[in-house]
Amino acid sequence: MKKNEYGLFTAIGMIVGIVIGSGIFFKSDNILVATNGSISLGVLVFCIAAMGIIFGSLTISELASRESTAGGIITYAEFSYNKSIACAFGWFHTFLYYPTLIAVVAWVSGIYICMLFGVSGGLELQIFIGFAVIVLFYILNILSAKLGGYFQNASTVIKVIPLILIALAGVFFGNPSEISINDIMQMKSATWIAAIAPIAFSFDGWIIATSIGHEIKDSKRNLPKALVVAPLFILIIYVLYFVGISMYVGPETIMSLGDAHVDLAANKLFGAWGAKIILTFVVISILGTVNGLIMGHTRLPYSLAIRGMFPKSNKVKIVNEKLGMPIFSSLVAFIISITCLFIHYLTQRYNLLPNSDISEISITVNYVLYILLYFKVFKMGLSGEVKGLWKGKINPILATIGSLIILFGGLGNSLFLVYALICGAILVSAILFWKFNESDAIIIE
Repeated sequence: MKKNEYGLFTAIGMIVGIVIGSGIFFKSDNILVATNGSISLGVLVFCIAAMGIIFGSLTISELASRESTAGGIITYAEFSYNKSIACAFGWFHTFLYYPTLIAVVAWVSGIYICMLFGVSGGLELQIFIGFAVIVLFYILNILSAKLGGYFQNASTVIKVIPLILIALAGVFFGNPSEISINDIMQMKSATWIAAIAPIAFSFDGWIIATSIGHEIKDSKRNLPKALVVAPLFILIIYVLYFVGISMYVGPETIMSLGDAHVDLAANKLFGAWGAKIILTFVVISILGTVNGLIMGHTRLPYSLAIRGMFPKSNKVKIVNEKLGMPIFSSLVAFIISITCLFIHYLTQRYNLLPNSDISEISITVNYVLYILLYFKVFKMGLSGEVKGLWKGKINPILATIGSLIILFGGLGNSLFLVYALICGAILVSAILFWKFNESDAIIIE
């Protein structure tokens, strides 16, 4: 594949662009429902859940600074342990993590596009729009890696605008009395823990930038920088937005309106036409998330295939010389994403996951898998390979605690065990595949 397509800003833009995009817009109501309308408790849970991304990215950056081979998380798992574990990570991300995120976020783009054009579209229309969005961005990224990167940069800048505007509206025009610190001091139940799952969704996606690590200029320096700068920026923006819109619209209204509360806030602030502009920014923001996810997903089957870790590896690893992209890898990724979109449709159509969606379980299990990488960095810290108390010991410990907190929050989902078994089946299948095909493994080119 072509090298050095992307600079530091694109790497930061990919993380910010994927993480900030849809979750914060359509999960704010879920967070308030879980905290019984408490803004202050929501902020506290935001900060707790942020441990997973901030200290996780600081820890993973130590591995990113040492390995820049194609594959990102697959490379780090191989470096840390062995090829079986690397194959398991790769299959999990290829078949579950990325495509379930793509399916859910593409569907959300359908929701907000319907809002933008005033169409009272039902689930079927929203899913159809999501399908069209997925097709569009797979084509875009297959035809031009640079074009996908340019869109990511532009959408990252655009998507921050509505977040800041709504945050400022809350500060200047909102109701400060909506915030009560007593909610934290007097909390008696642990129902707020359920807010961790939707917040984890809102924060998720930071690891995806590692999938293009081998295409980032001076990757061993720029990728770790991106993994440190982006998460801190995201936490600040998220807390400001969550507090702002909760103060401006009111927790009760947000909980009753659900995803439509963003449209209400925009109308109250800027009127009908101004609301259209804000919603346009929101749509571009969500599309940027879909694009960033697809940028990462198209490369995953390829990254597995060059290691002999994927069916028909000889075909999947082929890179089109003219486009500089692995076409078969992209097509495989596309088929998997469309399949997950159909599964997501079924879960929504028959209300199989109330106040949740198919991505939350894979996100939770993903953070559990990260603990393996955090432990590796901790061992490197003990041996002196990673210098400094913070880098080699405290960061991986806090990252692990953050992952366990997210796991604890995910356990509140009534179908957690069912989906955890599905995740386990994918992981075991990957290990068995590698064991049976190890003798035919392909050497990385």
